[in-house]
Amino acid sequence: MGGTILKRTNRIIIMFGSLALIIISWIVVITAKSNDEKQAELIEQAVAYINDKIYIYAVPVLEEAAAYNNKRTLEAEDMLKTVYLQLIDKNGYKRKYINLLEKQMNSEYASEDVFFELANYYLENSKYDDAFNVFRTGISKTGSDKLIDLYEDNRYIYKIGYDVYENVTSIFGKTIGVQIKGLWGVASSDGVLQIPCEYEKVSTYSNGRVVVQKNSEIYAVDSSNNRIALLKEKASDFGNYSNDCVPLYIKDGWKRSTGNFGIGDVVFEQIGTYSDGYVAAKQDGKWGIIGTLSTWLIPAEYDEIIIDELGCAYAQNAIFVKKGDSVYLFADGKRFEESYEDAQPFSHENYAAVKKNGKWGFIDTSGKLMIDYQFDEALSFGQHLAAVKQGELWGYINVYGKVVIEPRFFKAKSFANGNAPVLTELGWQFISLIEYK
Repeated sequence: MGGTILKRTNRIIIMFGSLALIIISWIVVITAKSNDEKQAELIEQAVAYINDKIYIYAVPVLEEAAAYNNKRTLEAEDMLKTVYLQLIDKNGYKRKYINLLEKQMNSEYASEDVFFELANYYLENSKYDDAFNVFRTGISKTGSDKLIDLYEDNRYIYKIGYDVYENVTSIFGKTIGVQIKGLWGVASSDGVLQIPCEYEKVSTYSNGRVVVQKNSEIYAVDSSNNRIALLKEKASDFGNYSNDCVPLYIKDGWKRSTGNFGIGDVVFEQIGTYSDGYVAAKQDGKWGIIGTLSTWLIPAEYDEIIIDELGCAYAQNAIFVKKGDSVYLFADGKRFEESYEDAQPFSHENYAAVKKNGKWGFIDTSGKLMIDYQFDEALSFGQHLAAVKQGELWGYINVYGKVVIEPRFFKAKSFANGNAPVLTELGWQFISLIEYK
């Protein structure tokens, strides 16, 4: 009898216990807030703090709201960025702001606005390297025209180096001839002196050597200024060294020599500097283009071949030839009919400067006008930039014809390796593109 009562009592307890659990579960379900609701409440609470400008209290609330993976998470993150910016000068908040933007950038669905915001922040704080990294990542990930435009507007930010010279050549490869107190040496393309200025003349640096003249001796030195070859035959002058060829003026004409001064037999009236395996040369009163093996690419039948300051004429399979007072483009084996008053040789990329009606513009190797005639003087493009003169001063344009480095220099030369020589009130200095570095 007692056992039966006990069993009944247990059943009742179990039944009521189960019922209580069910009731409690119902209460929990009914009263529990969803994550969406919790997030919404946190955002509402943060808004109140923000309206009162109590940003320090809004931070933990928004950080909790942003931790949810819900539909309003992005809204919480954007509010959090705004709050971080209000506290940006306080310890740690700059890093919090950047970390949040980087998290959004790494999202599969990152928008152009995230990259735009961080790039602008870096630009405003002169952190150009970081800004250009954001540009590269953002443009690659989104293809955004907005980002491309901002990048194009800022990619030509530059700094001016401390090295100053009396005179300079143009940059050739990664080096440049520089002059101090009337004597020449060789610097890197950003103006840092490599071979001391102790020579009466220096050639371009190529193939690990530069030809120099000192005390009437002509010889070659390496990058450490060690003598590595001596010209034993008497020569009264020499040209620039490239393609293991340096022109030497011996007796009554120019001959080609190797860097070790192995002298060839062919005599020229004049000869320039090899570029892409070809050089402008003059024989019998006429100019043409010749290869390294004395094979004429263009027969010597022109009054002149347009060469640059270093003596180079040939690039992108194109040159400019002159007959009478007219200059013509000669490209891919044919001469174009349109004539110009003057021209600058092509470099290894982009457009060449040509002159018509007293003004300079730019054409491509097909002769198509790419930038209208509008400049007082100009050099051909180097590294997507061209030096142009407007009025009395020189600056630089990009391939779209837009002035991207304002005219402020007395003279300017072409860019290479992110650097360009410019003449300032101090002398010849070097500007360096921060983005390139």
